[in-house]
Amino acid sequence: MNITTNGDAVSIDPLTVQEYLLSLGIDPRRVAVELNLEILPKAQYETTDLAEGDTLEIVQFVGGGSLPASLPKAG
Repeated sequence: MNITTNGDAVSIDPLTVQEYLLSLGIDPRRVAVELNLEILPKAQYETTDLAEGDTLEIVQFVGGGSLPASLPKAG
């Protein structure tokens, strides 16, 4: 079936959102998923089947680094 992920057309086998994330090597605990313009709660990743024509936006959170010099540091 054909879906769109982060603006790219992809062809996949029928999967749940969680199965799809894992197939991409993405830890489902560290992302937010928008499915067809609606934020999908993490609790629904395992039970939400992807369908022909679905559009996903996957946002990964990255932590770490240091504060820019222009921002005051605590303490």
